[in-house]
Amino acid sequence: MTIEKNTSSQRKNRTKEHLKQALTELIKEKGYHSVTVKNIVDYASYNRSTFYVHYPDKIELAEDLLVSMLQGLEASVGRPYVPGHKIYTANLNAPSFNMVSYIYKNRNFFELINYDDTLPGLHTGFPQTIQKIYKEQFIFETINNIPVSMDYFKRYTAYGFYGLLQNWISNGFKETQEEFIQEVIDLTKTHIYSLEYIGHN
Repeated sequence: MTIEKNTSSQRKNRTKEHLKQALTELIKEKGYHSVTVKNIVDYASYNRSTFYVHYPDKIELAEDLLVSMLQGLEASVGRPYVPGHKIYTANLNAPSFNMVSYIYKNRNFFELINYDDTLPGLHTGFPQTIQKIYKEQFIFETINNIPVSMDYFKRYTAYGFYGLLQNWISNGFKETQEEFIQEVIDLTKTHIYSLEYIGHN
């Protein structure tokens, strides 16, 4: 019974992934507002009834796609860190930026920020997720412990990082992950002395 349940669950997840992939590709081809449910099922080689088993409409599919990818981004951050362990920016390395690896691995999705008629909520949700990660998962120490509003500091740092990511994505990931991360580390050292991962709730 459990095996059947797992198989059914895997099949359901696989179908949803195919529908999400189809929506992603179709947005790039024709823009979000022009995509229909018929386009999606034709692209994914399913029938309409299969689509409606999983989603009532295109809007729900789009929402599921956005939420699952941004939640994945949040979850990817903590992998290299030990909660409560302080890291000095002088010792940062490529694995410290697992978020960049996640974005590169899922670049087909994140390239959607290059389009105007794109997934609703992506242009605001992506930078807001980075800010949420900084706000909830990290404690930062400024260079020379300069007193600043940490709320402003985290917003400034998060949106600066987002700007770099946006540029990297729009340039077609021209720099390798390692090159991009090194640039980010060099910039980070100019204003952050240390960071402490406090965990993902």
